[in-house]
Amino acid sequence: MRIALTGSSGKLGRVVARELRANGYDVIGMDITGTRGPDFVQVDLTDYGQVVDAFTAVGDRHDGIDAVVHLGAIPAPGIRSDVATFHNNMPATFNVFWAAVRLGIRRIVYASSETVLGLPFDVPPPYVPVDEDYPARPESVYSLVKTLEEQLATELVRWHPDLSITALRFSNVMDPEDYAEFPSFDADATLRKWNLWGYIDARDGAQAVQRALEVAPAGFDRFIIAAADTVMSRPNDELLAEVFPDVPIKAGFAPNETLLSIAKARRLLGYAPRHSWRD
Repeated sequence: MRIALTGSSGKLGRVVARELRANGYDVIGMDITGTRGPDFVQVDLTDYGQVVDAFTAVGDRHDGIDAVVHLGAIPAPGIRSDVATFHNNMPATFNVFWAAVRLGIRRIVYASSETVLGLPFDVPPPYVPVDEDYPARPESVYSLVKTLEEQLATELVRWHPDLSITALRFSNVMDPEDYAEFPSFDADATLRKWNLWGYIDARDGAQAVQRALEVAPAGFDRFIIAAADTVMSRPNDELLAEVFPDVPIKAGFAPNETLLSIAKARRLLGYAPRHSWRD
């Protein structure tokens, strides 16, 4: 399967490219910046013509795409102004989705975000562990775009019943070198309460992408993608009693088990995170 991977130069994108290639996929990286080479095309995703052209053919590098993994975006709130974030991320996603539809590409996996769950949880979550069952609660323009992207996907698969779009609501992406900081979080439970003390190892993020490429059926679905544990050594009961004492408990959990439920991704995608900062 030949994959167009947007955002291939980003923190998650670099790892997804490496892992997919290691597992036999032909990956064409696409991004606004990157290193020139046979597996990379420089593309401004906000320009629809460039997206269509890059998906169709690039010289002798490829003559068409089988599936799209769309990670290209301003990756978090607060990096650029709200208007700049909206004007980049929303058109880029529309262009990628629309180009795929027009060209007959019927498999899209893309980066949604844990922020649609209500981050930074200044208003407490409705229950824990949080899951995909309650409506999106965007609290930033960045998150608002992610919510609109999920609605866009919902309508596109209604128009095209053979189309598969999978939204992966990634938690805070980490590389192994980031883990040295984690023990310092224990001193203040509020430092990481903004996402219920969650994270995702980039290698497990890549695994989720591959699983979605391989097993997601036609239609649209959304999945929280997080590590199996929290960033904290302190147990969940203690953290919740201190920071979210009035939040209802929806399901049981182990002392350090993630409070960003990955049960749906485990069940439907076969997602099984292998990496933890505790290792």
